[in-house]
Amino acid sequence: MQPFAVPILPSAAHMRPRTALVASADSSFRQRLNEILTGLRWQVREASSGAEVWTEAEAAAPEAVIVDSWLPDLDRIEFLKDFRDFFPEVDLVTAGGSSSLESPRGPHRQELLYALRRSQDTDSASWNTAPALNEEGNGSATPRKEKGPILISPLAAQAQRKAPSALDCARGSDSSERLPELVGNAPCMLEVSRRIRLVAQRSTPVLIEGPTGSGKELVAEALHRLSTRCRKPLVAINCAAIPEALLEAELFGHTRGAFTGAVQGRIGRIESADGGTLFLDEIGEMPLALQSKLLRFVESGELQRVGDNETVKVDVRLVAATHQPLAEQTQSGNFRADLYYRLAVFLIRTPSLAEHASDLTLLVEHFLEKMGRDAPVKRIDAAALAKLAAHSWPGNVRELEHVLERAAILAGDAPLLTSQEIDFGLAIH
Repeated sequence: MQPFAVPILPSAAHMRPRTALVASADSSFRQRLNEILTGLRWQVREASSGAEVWTEAEAAAPEAVIVDSWLPDLDRIEFLKDFRDFFPEVDLVTAGGSSSLESPRGPHRQELLYALRRSQDTDSASWNTAPALNEEGNGSATPRKEKGPILISPLAAQAQRKAPSALDCARGSDSSERLPELVGNAPCMLEVSRRIRLVAQRSTPVLIEGPTGSGKELVAEALHRLSTRCRKPLVAINCAAIPEALLEAELFGHTRGAFTGAVQGRIGRIESADGGTLFLDEIGEMPLALQSKLLRFVESGELQRVGDNETVKVDVRLVAATHQPLAEQTQSGNFRADLYYRLAVFLIRTPSLAEHASDLTLLVEHFLEKMGRDAPVKRIDAAALAKLAAHSWPGNVRELEHVLERAAILAGDAPLLTSQEIDFGLAIH
């Protein structure tokens, strides 16, 4: 496929205003296309759901509508058919996905395809193996053009080609479901992204279960980013990191003089998340006495600050995370069953790194590029990559990041990481 050329634009004096409507639940996707189309002298409107598309299309009469690979409230195939019936003159464009039905066919075809390709090229490294748009605007198996320097040595790349690739492991899954926060093409990782997209725009409580270092906080951030609450705060609290005596005041707030040292009143983390998302990390470590108070808040949406008799109404979306099997903890009496069922309305499980070991090379690329934002980007040789592949990774993805960070420090100014710099014994888990 030939690379897209920059469209030749007519002078502003001879161009009438054109409007494009970008529909996606992913705000970063909308922002990228907005910036690119604005540079091409389009007026851009945005919609985060299928219902908003109908409203915006009736109000703005756009020349083109660009629809992402997934809509939170409507089946995309049915939506495209209905939209074409109601707006036959609008240039309807779909971006990615195996169910892509439409490609731009009007006078703005070249510009729209150029904008879509540019939005892909500027996407994050974790999307680099997603299907690219071919010249007809449909999804193809052609990999996207890689950006930035090569992070894997030629020998390592050759070794990677001999082994099953991450793309092969994802065969049969729709890679358009992948989220940029979650690096990996293995089916278990795509399933995490799929479940996030399914529930993100609802207010349903979500419980994230998975081993330590497997990315539970990234899941919570993605849930908030894709939700209707994304313009409000995401407030996180680690229930295991705060002493039991202080955890209640941290969560619910306190009045002046409520306890020794409370020289002034303050609101708690729950109240500071009003309108947004409250992320309760390591919820399994919360003391039983405090679990009952949290349960009352979950049931009523009202809280009492420590030392206060007044109740405060708070609207938050609850996301909790734990590395413990909470269902088993309820059987042993270490966690309240009624609170568990309130929090675990929708479950998302983050896999261990051993469960998606096929993504190791992608993760190495991602972390080396991430470290390269503040220092020269380093490469890794085949022996070092083989040493990483042979490790069991008890600390999961977080351990991999720390091992690579340590190796980069040990390598000093050398541009290449070798097996000598890969040290698991001193890695911080």
